Amino acid sequence: MKRQKKRRDMESKEEEERRERQRIERAERAEKRDLLRQQQQRNVKAERRQRIDFISSLPDCLLTHILSFLPTRDAVLTSILSSRWRTLWTLVPVLELDQFRISRNLNFLDTVSSIWTLRNATVPLRKFHLHWTSDCDTSYVDTLIQHTVLRGRVLQELHLCLYNDPNPHLKLHPGLFFSTTLVVLKLEGFIHLNPPSDSSFPALRIMEIGRVITYENCDSLPTLLAACPVLQELNLTVCDSNFCCLEANTGMLKIIVLIPTLKKLYLYWFLDDWCYTFLHYYILQVNTPALEQFYFSGLLAKDVAVENLPNLIKSGLTFEEIENDVSTRDYAKRIWDFMGSLYNVESMEFSIETAEILCYGSINDLPVFNNLTSLTFGGCIKTCSYMWPAVQLLLCQAPKLQTLVFELTLNVYNDSSPDNRLEYRLEKWLYVPDCLSPHLTFCYYKGFSGHEVEMELVRQVLKEACVLKTMKITFKSHLDSEIKLCARKKLRKLQRRYPTCQFEFDEGQVDF
Repeated sequence: MKRQKKRRDMESKEEEERRERQRIERAERAEKRDLLRQQQQRNVKAERRQRIDFISSLPDCLLTHILSFLPTRDAVLTSILSSRWRTLWTLVPVLELDQFRISRNLNFLDTVSSIWTLRNATVPLRKFHLHWTSDCDTSYVDTLIQHTVLRGRVLQELHLCLYNDPNPHLKLHPGLFFSTTLVVLKLEGFIHLNPPSDSSFPALRIMEIGRVITYENCDSLPTLLAACPVLQELNLTVCDSNFCCLEANTGMLKIIVLIPTLKKLYLYWFLDDWCYTFLHYYILQVNTPALEQFYFSGLLAKDVAVENLPNLIKSGLTFEEIENDVSTRDYAKRIWDFMGSLYNVESMEFSIETAEILCYGSINDLPVFNNLTSLTFGGCIKTCSYMWPAVQLLLCQAPKLQTLVFELTLNVYNDSSPDNRLEYRLEKWLYVPDCLSPHLTFCYYKGFSGHEVEMELVRQVLKEACVLKTMKITFKSHLDSEIKLCARKKLRKLQRRYPTCQFEFDEGQVDF
């Protein structure tokens, strides 16, 4: 018995020792886990601090390059990050000052003056953008431009948008017209152009002349364009203010574009009805053998010559109707003659209103666009109009057309009796067999609202395009669900009539 008791005591003692060892081992493992967790946390914090400091550790040249992609207002705000960033914005060779982006509670002149004074004057500007759209101080702007152009002589991009009534127009310093570094020049607003006859922009690639610009005389614009031997993109807006100084000189606004390197040309006309007489005071000549994109929107005068466009790929045309000036038939012929120079175009955007005007002209000897593969109709259609003849007229001049797109808005405020004049005007010609392209396989109607005038366009395309494979429809945004359901039912009925054409309904709604 004593031996058994002694053995049990020894076993009990061993068990207690074993448990104590396990407890100590667990405590040691827990302590090691805590130490490891703390070390990991310290490592994470160290890496985080390192990442935060990484940007600040970059050299000034790289940081200023990053800041150059921000508006100047945002670049200035980085000065509060730390002492490292306090003066970095002053080294940025870009100034982008927009009155709309700066608080209206601040005086814009004081803001511009402060930024100009605080920035490092030893760093010349490469880009200068100034949008001053209210109470612009043109004399101060002239001082800034002189300092930028004449002293820095590295300016590559200048963008001025100035609206300054009742202050006088800004007259650009003559030295600007001899910049050897300027690559982009964009002007809009109350700016007066009087380029010297020997102006030269040997590096200019992009020029944009917006609204309200005035010219010293009828040769100012041709002189400016002739000074750009390597220009690749020209965006020109013509409005009534362009003629203000010309009337006194009994001159004409000359738009003469004879630039062999030009690839993109945009011409926009913004004239009120009372300004239609100005059409007798402008000349348009375009001879650009490298041109790839040509967009024209507005009124077409009689004295227009467009030629030598062998490389044209894309064009967009919107011609407004001239009332009480020329007959619709003559105006239609004028537009057809203009379009004849675009014979090589591959993709065309065309306004439905212009197509309607063309229907009233002669349908004999019309230009044919043998390379045209994509045609887009935009603009506004009336709910009382039958527009298919206007569409078909253009389709029949494109024998290799593959893609037809409609991006039309509906004029619901005109609900007079149906207007079928176009159908009567072209009644005999409309039913010429095999008129449409045998390659037209895809039609896309964007912003479909289900109105009968739109449904009729879809019906006629399905009827006339015998090889059409896909008809894609995207409904107008905010369209009533019942109207959409009714339109879908009508379209499904059309699909059963033309089983070889696959209908696709895009769920992504669009609006114009």
